[in-house]
Amino acid sequence: MFSGGINLGKLFGISIKIDWSWFFIFLLVTWQLAVGVFPSLQPEWNTIIHWLMAILASLMFFGSVLAHELAHSLMAKVRGLPVRRITLFLFGGVSNLEREPASPLTEFLVTIVGPITSFVLGGLFLYISSTLAGDIAIEGLSATQFLAGLGPFASLFLWLGSINILLAVFNLVPGFPLDGGRVLRSILWAVTGNLKRSTRLASMVGQGIAWVFIIAGIAMAFGFAIPPFQPSLIGGLWLAFIGWFLNMAAAQSYQQVVIRDLLEGVNVERLMRREPPIVSPYTEINHLVDDFIMRTDEHAFPVVDEDRLVGIICLDDVRKVPRSEWEHKQVGDVMTPYERLEFVGPREDAMEAFQRIQSRDIRQLPVIDRGELVGLLRRRDILKWLELQQ
Repeated sequence: MFSGGINLGKLFGISIKIDWSWFFIFLLVTWQLAVGVFPSLQPEWNTIIHWLMAILASLMFFGSVLAHELAHSLMAKVRGLPVRRITLFLFGGVSNLEREPASPLTEFLVTIVGPITSFVLGGLFLYISSTLAGDIAIEGLSATQFLAGLGPFASLFLWLGSINILLAVFNLVPGFPLDGGRVLRSILWAVTGNLKRSTRLASMVGQGIAWVFIIAGIAMAFGFAIPPFQPSLIGGLWLAFIGWFLNMAAAQSYQQVVIRDLLEGVNVERLMRREPPIVSPYTEINHLVDDFIMRTDEHAFPVVDEDRLVGIICLDDVRKVPRSEWEHKQVGDVMTPYERLEFVGPREDAMEAFQRIQSRDIRQLPVIDRGELVGLLRRRDILKWLELQQ
């Protein structure tokens, strides 16, 4: 398991993770299909079929979302961008690229392949639906009558085809960081030659679209019809929530580019903590707490045995040990061992090191030079540098 979710394994060397928030949206989509969509389209089906088709449709839909993100990730790997994992969460999915694209062309290719995948899947599912529908005569039938005549799987693939095309169209809205916003940024980047300025412009467009979503959602919640949507309290609040999320994501994406700009040309050696306090693997936990944690402002301590780094121990490691066992447990029993540590070199780029700290959700990286510990790169030291530069 991952912290905050479930690890499903790997595809093409990329970890696939389900965030806990995904279960909420999965249940919501399944419920809407089972009690709303399918009963209105297929009133002749019994309740069991409604729920079975709803569960299958939800699973296949999120499989389509995964395919969309996998297309992004595989193209990123082709273009030389490392991808750590794909996460399915409340708003769909996200590919965790460990650094920004190096060129406008790479950004465009990595981005556009996602919507293309959704369009292809949509067309494929609609073709399967039409094949399963067979020779249903549509002459003289209303849309409702035609849909009611479809079998369970023809209806399932009709919905999947439609929702994938809708997903592709929505993602092409030029609201950064949606795919359309990233396509817009790649075009602006190619024209201006300036990633920071292009990101700022794309973020402004994204925030503008986000506010349109928020205002439209609030209006829908209060009973106004916003074509093509009808008045709806739940639908309006959901649209406003999506707008809020996009507004926040657009601002954060710009901040990431600003951070990259401020850290450009800065190496790890300039920001690292030299000669950090070290502990022995044989130190008891109660002594660690009394003599190190309570007497310093450090959150992590390299563990050294005979001048050799053997691990690192953090506050989170200590919290996992019951207070009654502090006198009986040693640092070596609860530390993160050397084999599982992430390292960085003193002459490596500080931005890449910071991205590794962020993507792995850790607070520090040991700095190793020629096999020896020479310092500790802490997240708060990087943030302090950024504050000074701004």
